[in-house]
Amino acid sequence: MSNPIIRNILRLIVLVFIQVFILDNMHLGGYINPMLYVMFVLMLPFETPGWLMLFSSFVMGFSIDIFTGMTGIHTFSTVFMGFVRPSVLRLVSSSRDYEPGLQPSVRDLGWDWFLPYSILLIFIHHTLYFFVEVLRFSEFFAILGRTILSSLVTLIFIFLAQVIIYRKKKR
Repeated sequence: MSNPIIRNILRLIVLVFIQVFILDNMHLGGYINPMLYVMFVLMLPFETPGWLMLFSSFVMGFSIDIFTGMTGIHTFSTVFMGFVRPSVLRLVSSSRDYEPGLQPSVRDLGWDWFLPYSILLIFIHHTLYFFVEVLRFSEFFAILGRTILSSLVTLIFIFLAQVIIYRKKKR
């Protein structure tokens, strides 16, 4: 599948399905929320224009909100994640120019690049998500705990997905 548009549409559909029908039904103490759908924004190609990055982030977040009955929290957090992604890319790889067709993935750039990139974006997304969900600074430490634990579990799920994708592509 060489067409990036079809690949990203399929990725969006698969990630929405996994999030809504599997991960949202996992009960991890009521405190941890794995959000694998953020992998969609993480994996968008480097050459994605800014307007398309924001639109794609909006579609992903809005899809999750529609299926889960939320009131825009996923949309807001995911669009903000798409908005700060170029800054995180510059921060993580200050002098690197990306070749056309290169994907922000473990397969193309390795773990030493992918890990800080994904940790930063996942933490930003989750922090916004949990603060908007509660809307009270009085629960700062509870929100911070949920953010850290959910970010860690999300990172583990993304790690597993990358390993599965990497092995699949290598054959």
